[in-house]
Amino acid sequence: MRICFIGDSYVNGTGDDECLGWTGRLCADARQSGRDLTHYNLGIRRNTSADIAARWQREAAARVAPEMDGRLVFSFGVNDCVIEDGQRRIDAVASIANARTILATASAWLPTLMIGPPPTADQELNERVRHLSDGLESLCADLAVPFLSTWDRLMAAGVWIREAEQGDGAHPNRGGYALLAGLIRDSPAWRSWIS
Repeated sequence: MRICFIGDSYVNGTGDDECLGWTGRLCADARQSGRDLTHYNLGIRRNTSADIAARWQREAAARVAPEMDGRLVFSFGVNDCVIEDGQRRIDAVASIANARTILATASAWLPTLMIGPPPTADQELNERVRHLSDGLESLCADLAVPFLSTWDRLMAAGVWIREAEQGDGAHPNRGGYALLAGLIRDSPAWRSWIS
């Protein structure tokens, strides 16, 4: 199995002193359970949904040959909601339109999973991200793409926000990423791939 994890700095694992993020931990766990897989981390800091729409197909196609058991995991959205020069980097309507284009194309090609955008230590930003996450969840339901909202569990656990506050205000460290990896590992969509 070849899995491409495509997205932003959270996919990249920014802030993790162990440089594993959630993708590295998730795949290490699968390999330790006996699953033969190769994981490609295609997370890029500051990438918006527009940036990901422009690059994901080329990058994934270079890593997943037609004869391989390929899978795609996407996670993005926080950067769309960031305010720069007085406006959102990507407005809400365009964010959902970009996600629709990405996920419709991806799921027609390979099994696809969408992980909702996580919270940050910035409450104003969180309001916009939470609204986008809800929209992404609805979109995924329309497209029959499994969606995992981690928002409530990351907020409730405390470690995600605490580590983000101790770091750059957005990204957790090992504890937050380990928590996220565990949430994904225990999700029905991920278990169906790995079992």
